[in-house]
Amino acid sequence: MHPLPPSPGDVLPQTRGRATIADVARHAGVSKATVSRFLNRRDDLLTRDIAARVEQAIAELAYKPSAMAQGLKHGRTRLVGLVVADITNPFSIAVLRGAEKACQEAGYLLVLFNLGNEAGREQAAMQALSAYQVDGLILNRVDASVQSWRDDALHGKPVVLVDRRHPGLNADFISIDNRQAVSLGLDHLRQAGYTDFLLVTEPYGHVSSRAERASAYADVLADVPAARRQVFESTADHEGPQALADALRALRRRAGARPAAILSGNAVTTLRVAAAMAQLGWSFGRELGFVGFDETEWAALIGTGLTTIAQPTDDLGSRAARCLIERLGGLQSPARHIELPGSLIVRGSSQPLA
Repeated sequence: MHPLPPSPGDVLPQTRGRATIADVARHAGVSKATVSRFLNRRDDLLTRDIAARVEQAIAELAYKPSAMAQGLKHGRTRLVGLVVADITNPFSIAVLRGAEKACQEAGYLLVLFNLGNEAGREQAAMQALSAYQVDGLILNRVDASVQSWRDDALHGKPVVLVDRRHPGLNADFISIDNRQAVSLGLDHLRQAGYTDFLLVTEPYGHVSSRAERASAYADVLADVPAARRQVFESTADHEGPQALADALRALRRRAGARPAAILSGNAVTTLRVAAAMAQLGWSFGRELGFVGFDETEWAALIGTGLTTIAQPTDDLGSRAARCLIERLGGLQSPARHIELPGSLIVRGSSQPLA
């Protein structure tokens, strides 16, 4: 038997915060199982009177079922885990926006985990995301030597990689075409008259995108007999700023009367180069030419403006999310490898030499 329903004069129950299924059952004078049947569209098992009472109680209490609980009951949470290497990097933020928009359109929510560019945090990420029982993962990870993301550790959850490869992981991969993007920047500098070059990059480590850009840089300039090239790995430690300023001095000294230019590997190193140029009292496009990966809101504000290679970050994020959602929908095709082209935004830092 069900308890008697409240009479019209009864006062609504005083609930603390969000109403629960127990509150609805109590207010409608039915059991929690009855409310559950109604919520799971099994109201054909209920009489019209009982169904109407439950519906009225839900409306009066403004009850909203927990999406997490509903998802767990049906084996899906509709949560997608996004693991980024460094949330302070403008690239990560832009990819996040693209992925979030695509997930929202498909009815999924993102759970973000920031690795902070700290190798070894992958295990903590796996534990945290497992607790949320995410349906799948989008990874922009740090340490490829760590085995946290092995197929067997993922318990069958689909994975999509963004920007950084993971050898041995059978997963879709989305990235900018690094060779095309590097060629775009270097060809522009050469046409502007520059002959001596310095690539400023964060340490390669196990980061595939950095290694690919350095390899493309060497290959493109190897076919230009008049070009001279060096590489400088910029670090975030206390000695890093001075070491970078010294590397820029050395570039100008080696170039002599030849025009020299910098290719920056990402927005992080671009900021470091800008700080070193300010320390030296130099200007972009005068003492040194410049092209940098990643278009940012502040690129146009430094000096006469920084020429950048814009990554299609919004598209990278949305493509990654759509690939993952397709896998969640049952797509069984071989792992896909998608590379998108970069585009050049020309400003004063790479102006043609007189």
